[in-house]
Amino acid sequence: MDGTGRPDDRRPFPPPASGDRGPVARPRPTERRPARPTAEDRSSRSGLEPASSRTLESPIGTLLLVATAVGLVRLGLPTEDHDGVLTDLVGRTGLALDQAPRLLDPAARALDAYFTGRSRTVDLPVDLRLLRGFRREVARSLTTIAYGTTRSYAAVAARLGHPKAARAVGTACASNPVPLVLPCHRVVRADGTVGGYRGGAELKAALLAFEAGGGRPELLTGHPRT
Repeated sequence: MDGTGRPDDRRPFPPPASGDRGPVARPRPTERRPARPTAEDRSSRSGLEPASSRTLESPIGTLLLVATAVGLVRLGLPTEDHDGVLTDLVGRTGLALDQAPRLLDPAARALDAYFTGRSRTVDLPVDLRLLRGFRREVARSLTTIAYGTTRSYAAVAARLGHPKAARAVGTACASNPVPLVLPCHRVVRADGTVGGYRGGAELKAALLAFEAGGGRPELLTGHPRT
């Protein structure tokens, strides 16, 4: 007992008996490091929707392709700052970008078929989340303009039931997030001049000449690459 008359619990353990070496430490099982999470894993855990991106070399220069599970959400032309395009896209949509270029192989093949003259359409699903209202209406109508033909801004507006909205059609074409797939380069001024284009007037004129010539690849060969 201690000085208070209570049992003393601080007594040492009895020494081990002869031949008893005490408790034997068992080796710990080898710990495996968890696999590094993929971009899709991180997106899932954070609640963000994943989107895949890649670049594609084409006769007009390097294109940027970005797609969600819905479809192609952004196509950056050679004259655009691709890093800026991605930053803007993430800021506006909250998408989580990964590097899964194989998911964009169908888009790459469709664009290659267009540039080599093997196809007159770039038939791909699109994700138009960047557009609202009248701009989305304009974007959807662009696929009705046949390969090798053009339509004026005023004519597009009239077909949509807004004959005085030619300027708004021009603004909608300028904000088209997926040019080539939705062929806004086929919309021109009423006097036949090419008008504005996200990729520049020179590229727009080259694409129109390419299509008017039946999609012969050599028609794009001389176009300056950016």
